[in-house]
Amino acid sequence: MPAAPSSSASLADWLAYLESIHASAIDLGLDRVREVAGRMALELDCIKIVVAGTNGKGSTCAMLEAMLLAAGYRVGLYTSPHLVDFNERARVDGRVASDAELIEQFQAVEAARGATSLTYFEFTTLAILRLFACAGLDAVVLEVGLGGRLDAVNIVDADCAVVTSVDLDHTEWLGDTRERIGLEKAHVYRPGRPAICSDPRPPQSLLDHAARIGADLWLFGRDFNYSGDRQQWAYGGRGQRRNALAYPALRGANQLLNASGALAALESLRERIPVPQQAVRQGLIQAALPGRFQILPGQPAVILDVAHNPHAAAVLAQNLDSMGFHPYTHAVFGMLADKDVEGVVDRLGERVDTWHCATLPGPRGISGEALAVRVRETLGRRAPAQGDAAAVFAHPGVSEAWAAARGQAGENDRIVAFGSFLTVAAVLKTLGRTA
Repeated sequence: MPAAPSSSASLADWLAYLESIHASAIDLGLDRVREVAGRMALELDCIKIVVAGTNGKGSTCAMLEAMLLAAGYRVGLYTSPHLVDFNERARVDGRVASDAELIEQFQAVEAARGATSLTYFEFTTLAILRLFACAGLDAVVLEVGLGGRLDAVNIVDADCAVVTSVDLDHTEWLGDTRERIGLEKAHVYRPGRPAICSDPRPPQSLLDHAARIGADLWLFGRDFNYSGDRQQWAYGGRGQRRNALAYPALRGANQLLNASGALAALESLRERIPVPQQAVRQGLIQAALPGRFQILPGQPAVILDVAHNPHAAAVLAQNLDSMGFHPYTHAVFGMLADKDVEGVVDRLGERVDTWHCATLPGPRGISGEALAVRVRETLGRRAPAQGDAAAVFAHPGVSEAWAAARGQAGENDRIVAFGSFLTVAAVLKTLGRTA
């Protein structure tokens, strides 16, 4: 077992240590993390909103945070993974946690865990929860990392839980059907408490679990909905209507669905933490989330999207279709080996003229060469003529793929970087941008 970092250790030293202290990166289960949380006497004395789902979690969390902040509340936000810096995972009152704040909490978890082994995610989750517990907050918004039932965030007894969408991802951990995955995610719901589902087609397993435990289930299309025109939109819930809302600052076809789920959560909690109409309006136009259909200024157009499963790729395709005309689309594409590469390529196929496949680092990364082979094969199955003619290139890294795409793209073209958080993060670093 490696030695714990010294009192003068940096955040980078701590993160390297945390990656080395458990046998596997993912080890689902709540026993170990609950045990350490108990030793820490970890309690969050505030409103707790937990957000799970295959896609749309980050957007829903960002909008909840922005609306609550606009209403004057002190808010903590926990999200994962990060794009550029680990600190992005924890925000207090809209401010990213400092290295010193995180290190202080890491030291507290290390002192409490004793011989109990924790994964990187479990350890950092406990540290960020303690950061929030010490901050005197009115509300916390917590994004589930993987699934729900056995995710470390699920040690928190949510006052309101949201499931944004259910689709196939992390199938080796959660199951290979929507029913199995839906059941895993439904375990963030609590008896007698608001349980929001903004998936228009919820799996029966989710409905059954909510009924079995007696959760107060809010379904999109039954308990809440939205309507809109080109200028504005409206939310309608069980007993509350929000009219004349500006469209969210977050771009994309699914953002009204995410926004309506966030507003349903706030409606369900309005007796305890009321949010006035002006705060809703302000929060929706101020919410920001890098890497989710993020369009950078300038020419050619550059779109960054962390889409890494078929459901997210289908939404990205729809969003690309809604943009103005661009003569050519160039993809900077990198994916991890445990993702459905073929499913993602299939959703984007005919929208991309040139594929620049990049090697991603680490044991889960696919090499650019192997990824290029799979792209060609998938395009060939879709449309043999397209597969033969497709321009598909392999590169040793994202920066090289970006340079090649940028060199090919004309002023009126667009470049889409997608497939993984690692892909988007590497482009941001290459451009010298922070998240």
